[in-house]
Amino acid sequence: MSAPLRVAVVGVGHLGQHHARLLAAMDGVQLVGIVDTKAGRAAEVASKLGVPSFSHLRELPLDGLDAATIAVPTVSHLDVAQPLIDAGVSVLVEKPLSSSLSDADKMIEAAARRGVVLAAGHTERFNPAVVAALPLVSNPRFIEVHRLGTFPERSLDIDVIFDLMIHDLDLLLTSVKSEVVSIEAIGVNVLTPKADIANVRLKFATGCIANVTASRISRDKVRKVRFFQRASYLSIDYAAQEAEVYRLVAQNGRPQIEGGKLDVQRDEPLRAELADFVGAVRDRREPGVSGRAGRAALALATKVAEAMEASAV
Repeated sequence: MSAPLRVAVVGVGHLGQHHARLLAAMDGVQLVGIVDTKAGRAAEVASKLGVPSFSHLRELPLDGLDAATIAVPTVSHLDVAQPLIDAGVSVLVEKPLSSSLSDADKMIEAAARRGVVLAAGHTERFNPAVVAALPLVSNPRFIEVHRLGTFPERSLDIDVIFDLMIHDLDLLLTSVKSEVVSIEAIGVNVLTPKADIANVRLKFATGCIANVTASRISRDKVRKVRFFQRASYLSIDYAAQEAEVYRLVAQNGRPQIEGGKLDVQRDEPLRAELADFVGAVRDRREPGVSGRAGRAALALATKVAEAMEASAV
């Protein structure tokens, strides 16, 4: 049997604590350290899992470390990822990949130079409903997306585009597989100095139109996407992990509608994402969502934010 993959978690706030929980329970993985600069936080999480804790990245022993996941504030992604990559450690960086495209490029270049895996934490790609439905998406003509959530006490350093909508922008890029040729966007600052609700209309070179709404100030939680394409319709409910498909078919010369719910094998998307990352590091392959894919989503989110700012002038 091969030796367990030695992994650390940097940042154990709202999301990072689940990185640690899942990695600690994963076969073939040894969680060797938890890092968090908030006083007592690393020790609190580490004590539950029986692993060492550190209050700063410089205290984490990098010798023999194979991989790390990074779930710190976006502005610090490069500062945390760079020394790990330079030490030959593969990293999974939570979305958005970085706070700027130049920082994303530095990560990608460093990972290529050191020959390590750089994965972007776009968890929805590993949602079982997405995995089941995405192969059935074929040249969609119209896409409707709603991602609505209640007000959070986290990720307020970025607006709703980079906090929530970027998940759907990533999914659009991988499902439409076409260049975005026009963007119309509007955003409203309601409870924070940054946009808390936004709507964007994207037009792709194929002619496909996507209407995307993201909110972090809604009463109800909604996470759904619908694809309309020639002779078929697909619907994905991210939260319920359910997917439906309906097709127009000819029976005895008459059109009929067939379809229903797809068979979805439920799983925790973050667990699937981390398992993919671990497999990519072990097998020296590209992860399900690469650093370049994370950069592409960031680039589109940046263009959406610029269009939103222009519309406010």
